[in-house]
Amino acid sequence: MVYDNICKAAKKSGLSINFIESETGLSIGSLCKWNKVSPTAKSLKRVAKLLGVTVDSLLEDSKEIQ
Repeated sequence: MVYDNICKAAKKSGLSINFIESETGLSIGSLCKWNKVSPTAKSLKRVAKLLGVTVDSLLEDSKEIQ
């Protein structure tokens, strides 16, 4: 769910997953694991800020990223 929401927000903002990982100091491939492993609050905040969305929108089980 979290990774899916990140992918939707990334597509909407025109950013690649690799770019997001690089800009937020995450290792390559770490975002795709966030559906199975909970991210740290700090990492989640950095990703949300880069994407211009709220942390809640990344955590919600919703079909649409605002």
